Amino acid sequence: MEQHLGFPLETIAIFAAVVIFAVWLDLRLHRDSEDISIPNAVAWSLFWIFLSIAFFFYLKVRHGDDFADLFLAGYILEKSLSVDNLMVFVAIFASFGIKGALQHRILYFGILGAVVFRMIFIAFGTSLFGLSVWIEFVFAAIVAWTGWKMLAGVGGDDEIEDYSDHWSVRLTQKLVPIFPRLHGHHFIVDHGHVQTMIQQDSSLSVAREGAVYATPMLLCLVCIEVSDVIFAFDSVPAVIAVTREPLLVYSAVIFAILGLRSLYFVLAAAQKYLVHLDKAVAALLFFVAFKLALQAAIHRGWVSAEWGISANVSLMIILGTLAVGVIASLLLPEKEDADKAAS
Repeated sequence: MEQHLGFPLETIAIFAAVVIFAVWLDLRLHRDSEDISIPNAVAWSLFWIFLSIAFFFYLKVRHGDDFADLFLAGYILEKSLSVDNLMVFVAIFASFGIKGALQHRILYFGILGAVVFRMIFIAFGTSLFGLSVWIEFVFAAIVAWTGWKMLAGVGGDDEIEDYSDHWSVRLTQKLVPIFPRLHGHHFIVDHGHVQTMIQQDSSLSVAREGAVYATPMLLCLVCIEVSDVIFAFDSVPAVIAVTREPLLVYSAVIFAILGLRSLYFVLAAAQKYLVHLDKAVAALLFFVAFKLALQAAIHRGWVSAEWGISANVSLMIILGTLAVGVIASLLLPEKEDADKAAS
């Protein structure tokens, strides 16, 4: 695309206002420490999807079809890539014994951290593209490698990793004394509360004393934040491969990850049915890597610009690939699941 969106103040103001209001509404309606039901999670997932589609139509009216299609393609790509990350969250919560409403609280703070880290990654990533055309080939290789890792992991029988012994957890334990038991919804407990609980329960003990102690809630949050940062190294280059417009990339990513908190509870229940979705996402990453390498070849003059893939075609391929993954999961379940269904 020859034209650039830039940073129009009206679009930034609308994006910020919508996100701030939606986050405030979410927090207000979920301020009580209650478990999140599947119907509630589905409703909120649809709410965030509706906001994203509404922003897509705003871009379409205000800035044209191409920019709107690029936003939607980036949003769908980030959303689909997030599915794999959410499955890691399932394992992390299981490792720390975190359930129900406490998961919702941890995901809230985890996603706030993701918003900040994504801003840094996107600013850095989009800036790199201006340095050299060869950076596009580097990003294409990163995206292709991510697809290969995902494809290689599909269908594996490895046991779920115990994240309670993750390196980020061990580092936190060196920095802050640990209280080895959940204490309500608190991430940190002060010395007085710890001493009182130890006096009431002789089975409790701490390895070393301190002014404050980290609970398993904080350890779980740290592990999720680190996992998300590592995930950003894979997902951000993929979205930048769709469009290099920083505002489109950031808005697409933010709309996608803000809906993850509700989507997590839906996917945690539905993961056994989406058995082929990982394969579709891996195939999607190979397409994105090819598109990025093709763009680089066009910029180098090796390939005619007529061979470029338009925003509309990219969007159709992304939607089509994900649809194939979902349909295949419904029609061709894994053998183990099929045997269980038959018995």
